[in-house]
Amino acid sequence: MTFIMLGLCLSSHAVANDFPTEARVDYVLGCMASNGQTYLAMQKCSCSIDAIAEQIPYDEYEEVETILRMHEKRGELGVLFRTDKSLEEQLQNFRSVQADASLQCF
Repeated sequence: MTFIMLGLCLSSHAVANDFPTEARVDYVLGCMASNGQTYLAMQKCSCSIDAIAEQIPYDEYEEVETILRMHEKRGELGVLFRTDKSLEEQLQNFRSVQADASLQCF
């Protein structure tokens, strides 16, 4: 029984920490660019990405990052990413997770 509980704890911990360091650093740098280049902003931004990582898997985060980048593209390809309803739902879900993280950390 103890081994099962330990396994469950470890698996949920592993899920929360499946974001690569590069993705976390990229998020923190972007967050700091928006919130100030201070040590306090770095702490809050680091908290924010940790909170996001606890709520969504990295694969989903990576998809949303791609959607956000493609939103900025001009032309037909950008239009596809801006008008697809399912992609918009993913963005709204991520923004909700991000807002929860901001409330927790800022």
